[in-house]
Amino acid sequence: MSITQQHLLDAYRAQQLGTPAPPAPGAHDRQVVREWRDRREFRAVLAGRPARGRVRHALGRWLLPGRRATS
Repeated sequence: MSITQQHLLDAYRAQQLGTPAPPAPGAHDRQVVREWRDRREFRAVLAGRPARGRVRHALGRWLLPGRRATS
């Protein structure tokens, strides 16, 4: 059974029982990603690392080894 079929079945059951329908699949994906990113940045700050630009900075060091970072 696919996730769409399961959602339709759950919505039908909720309607029959008079309860609120469950949220659609993927309805809260953006919020989950945003919370994950915020938590990752918060943990980086607590560990004393820069919160943003770490991947770009690391790739810049790896791809352009002769170039020095000023930050």
